[in-house]
This record gives sequence, C-alpha cells and structure tokens, in this order.
Amino acid sequence: MSDKVIPVVDLTKFTKGNEAQRKEFVAELGEAFHSIGFVGVKNHGVPMELINDFYTKSKEFFALDKDVKEKYEIPGLAGQRGYTSYGKEHAKGSTVADLKEFFQIGQEVSESHPAPEDYPANVQTDEVPEFPKLGMQLYRAFESAGSALLRAIAIHLDLGEDYFDKQIKDGSSILRAIHYPPITEEPKSAIRAEQHEDINLITLLVGASAGGLQLLNKEDKWLDIEPEEDEIVINVGDMLQRLTNNYLKSTTHRVVNPPKEEWHKPRLSIPFFLHPVPDMDLTCLDKCVTDENPLQYAPITAGEYLDERLREIGLKK
Repeated sequence: MSDKVIPVVDLTKFTKGNEAQRKEFVAELGEAFHSIGFVGVKNHGVPMELINDFYTKSKEFFALDKDVKEKYEIPGLAGQRGYTSYGKEHAKGSTVADLKEFFQIGQEVSESHPAPEDYPANVQTDEVPEFPKLGMQLYRAFESAGSALLRAIAIHLDLGEDYFDKQIKDGSSILRAIHYPPITEEPKSAIRAEQHEDINLITLLVGASAGGLQLLNKEDKWLDIEPEEDEIVINVGDMLQRLTNNYLKSTTHRVVNPPKEEWHKPRLSIPFFLHPVPDMDLTCLDKCVTDENPLQYAPITAGEYLDERLREIGLKK
C-alpha cells in the first residue's frame, strides 16, 4: 500500500509492546484518525484462515437463487439481521440505490442479559449452515481487535484506557457480508456504493475480493485504498467524530465500478461496523470543545443516532 494514501500501523506494538512502543502506537493511530480518518492495521489478530473460510461461505450464500435468499429477508428489522436484497440501500442524500446485496450478523448475548429483547436472533441459513456460524466467530475476532484500537484511542484522547470498554460490551456491532454482483448493463448513475460516511464508532474492513474502495482527501481528490492481503483497513465513523466534536475525522469514501472490461467480476467485501450500546451518550467531550473548535453537535444517544441514520439510508421506514 502506498504510504501516501493511508499509513499502516502494527497492533502488536500496542497489545504486546513495552511502554515506549505502546506510546508510539497511540500517537500513530491518533494522528491517522485525526488527519485522514483511515489507517491500515497489520498483525491485527484476526485469523486469515477464518477470513478466507467466511469469504468462501459468503460466496456460496450469494450464489443461491434470488427466491432462496429472499427467505432470509426479515421484515421489520431494517436489515439489521439476515439478508437485504439488491437495490434496497442508498447513501444518505442519494436517491439511487447502491449496486449491492448484503447479509448482516449482529450481537448475541446470554439469556441472563438484562435486556435480551434488544438483540434480535441471528438468521440461520439452511442451505449454507456454516455461513452464519463462521460469521459469528469472525464477529468475535473483530470485536477483540476493535476493542484494542479503541483502548489506544481512549489513551490518545486522555479519557483513560478503559473508557470505551463498558460502552462496547454487548454493543450493537454488525458484521456485514456485501456482494456486488457483476454489472450487466450501463448503471443509471449508480456506483457499487455511493460516497458516504459510516454511522458507527469505527469500521474494520478486510481486503475485498476486488478493488474499488476510495477515500476523499482534504484536497477533494478521490484516492484508491489498496490494502495488502494481511491488513485490515480501519476508518473512523460518525459516532466517534461526533463524540470528539470533529477532532477525529469520519472520512467520505465510496466503492467505484471497475473498468468496463472487468464488469463481469463480482466483488465481495466484509466490513465490521463497531457500535456501542444504544444508550451510550454521544454528547461532545468537553475537552474537544474549544474557542477554535466550538460545539458542533446537539446531545444524542447512539441508539437515537443510529435510528435517524437508518431512515436516511432507506433501511428503516
């Protein structure tokens, strides 16, 4: 990956390093999140074998007939569990649907949890039973990597290392397998995923099966993000930008269509959207409100903000 687009950090410096290495990692991650909002992470602890197995089962699921997949589309859940068919979701502010279909796996809690009704059951797929099972294993691995990154960010923000721990325990995170089918005709101005920002705290993305991911830099130029095979791309979401009163940057990104000679190639991408618990207070941190950077946002909870955004992107009516 070219250093010019996004920097790359080594998570083991934080998880296994000495005090100086941890300090260095916190500074690197903090600077990347502040200046670009994106970073590549190597040695992230998510097993490549698990990623590859989940890719394989995702492909098997999306290769099923349309009417079979639609059995797993659950009305009333706003796409938060199970399948969402092609053409349902659009970017905020866009009227044209993205060229994708997807399947979502959410948090699972024990029966002793005080509010189990807040966590709809994950959807099991009879034809490819390993698909959601592997997805849950990958979900836990991403949760662990994301938790370490948020600990480093909490230190960077001088909030105390465990600030986010209780906010993300049993949080509303989502693992999404996104399938962009081959393009068969000239799209009506739609691209695979129109420019957008993510809703959550941070997003962890494992390398997609085809290129196309771009970020918009400060000079309003679109730059290609091309991670190495063993890297995870991390970006700041709107909730973290909001909490830090725009100090950490939720950068606009998109997935563009391939050149015409590659239209026949589908694309598969696996993002993990790390969300806190719905009652997390996203009121801007006092330390991020200054004379140079006055208060930008009204108080809101994570749950209220998520609800608002799901309506804006067409998943919730």
